[in-house]
Amino acid sequence: MDIISQLQEQVNTVASVAFNTFGTLQRDAPPVQLSPNYPEPPANANGGEDASNLAEQPKLLSAELFDVLVAALPLSEGGEEAQMKRIAELQIVKMNNILDLFFVNDKGTLPYAWAENDAVGQELQKQLEAAEKELRQVQELFSQATDNCLNLKKPD
Repeated sequence: MDIISQLQEQVNTVASVAFNTFGTLQRDAPPVQLSPNYPEPPANANGGEDASNLAEQPKLLSAELFDVLVAALPLSEGGEEAQMKRIAELQIVKMNNILDLFFVNDKGTLPYAWAENDAVGQELQKQLEAAEKELRQVQELFSQATDNCLNLKKPD
């Protein structure tokens, strides 16, 4: 797994730990009196401090691993301008690859995928025409059969 994927996984882990921590804080928080008209809420008997110490460990491990992964990322030379130039170059290469798939190449021929798709399209068109012809024949025979049934005629 590459570093970026590991970083994404670590961000997800940190988010999960954060949600679990919020849930634990909500669960273990002492009750609060909402109004003076209500009686004093009972004290929470859970050991909230022990749970908070256990909850700190995953956060520290996640933060340390995240820092290690970020440190392992290769440093780009030349700063932000060089990075932007490299990104632009990669986007141009990507666009050229996409254009090669859809347009006539330097030799004046269609890409292989187009030629194959065209052949498959022609074959499908032939099959469609044959199916439509067969459908018309079946409809005609059905029409004759229903006419014969209604007129109580024997088939020819």
